[in-house]
Amino acid sequence: MTGPSAIIREAVEGDLPAIVELLADDPIAAQRESALDPLPSAYRAAFAEIAADARQTLLVAEMDGVVVGTLQLSVIPNLTYEGRRRAQIEGVRIAADRRGRGVGRHLMERAKELAVGAGCHVLQLTTNRQRPQALHFYERLGFVDSHHGLKLYLQD
Repeated sequence: MTGPSAIIREAVEGDLPAIVELLADDPIAAQRESALDPLPSAYRAAFAEIAADARQTLLVAEMDGVVVGTLQLSVIPNLTYEGRRRAQIEGVRIAADRRGRGVGRHLMERAKELAVGAGCHVLQLTTNRQRPQALHFYERLGFVDSHHGLKLYLQD
């Protein structure tokens, strides 16, 4: 899929260093991500697990041969709404120098298409309250701030 000079596609293992670099290039995430060379092996193990799971899709946005955006889409079987599936978006990042060019919108549109194709009735995500600009971006795409999200961290 193409858009404002961006190609949206499923990630391949060779994209992993660029994806981790995007994830780490954020004031909040910089404290928990390690975009080292070589990458910590846990990233490769997680990528392999995602790639092997038919309910997971890791997308990248590519411009001029460079990965400039990413997100992970998870399809979740569910008993509510009479057993209808839902989709969860995680790890959305767009390179700082590519924001405002429609890349994020295009990436989210592809995630929505995949969720609809998987029979999901809702597409959901959380965003950190320290990122008000992200909340506004999602609201412009039609997401509604309807629930309070809570997290319980089980490990450091």
